Amino acid sequence: MDGTFSPEPEPMRVPFPNRNVVPSAVLGTLIFVVAEVMFFSGAISAFTISRANQLPGMWPPPGQPRLPASATALNTLALLASGALLLVASRQWKHRGSFARWTYLASWLLGLTFVALQGREWLALLSEGLTLTSSTLGSFFYLIVGGHALHALVALAALGWGGLQLWQGRLSRGWFFGTQTFWYFVVAMWPVIYARVYF
Repeated sequence: MDGTFSPEPEPMRVPFPNRNVVPSAVLGTLIFVVAEVMFFSGAISAFTISRANQLPGMWPPPGQPRLPASATALNTLALLASGALLLVASRQWKHRGSFARWTYLASWLLGLTFVALQGREWLALLSEGLTLTSSTLGSFFYLIVGGHALHALVALAALGWGGLQLWQGRLSRGWFFGTQTFWYFVVAMWPVIYARVYF
């Protein structure tokens, strides 16, 4: 022993495998959805306060049409059915089910039906004088319902692309679950908007 101290060698560090707990597409979509929930919450709250400040019998404002709540119930059913079918398609796809493509397509078509029925409703309301600048109701209606329609169109475009990939057998897990998360946001947000704006 020469009295010198030799430190013990550092233990070899084995790197942990890089596990992707949540696919990046899903995580990015979730962050976006949280921001959008805050936007819609603020807009719906402002609409509720504005409507509550109106004098009794003054809502909708004079010269403005009443929103077609009963007709919009059909649109709502189409959208909810679309969300349910997408969930079924997801389970079929995970288990390599042969009907996943058809269920996915039916979900997409029901979503498209929702948007088309909403467009028809908008044309009728515009012809009755409800515009973005005609009243507080018009401003909030097109901000909230229009914002939702824009989200629905973007989500349908993403789902459409995913559907093409699914038919070609190239749909990735991240893309599917990311677009699925976005569509569920569109579906889940609508009943809240419907209940607060139309009634």
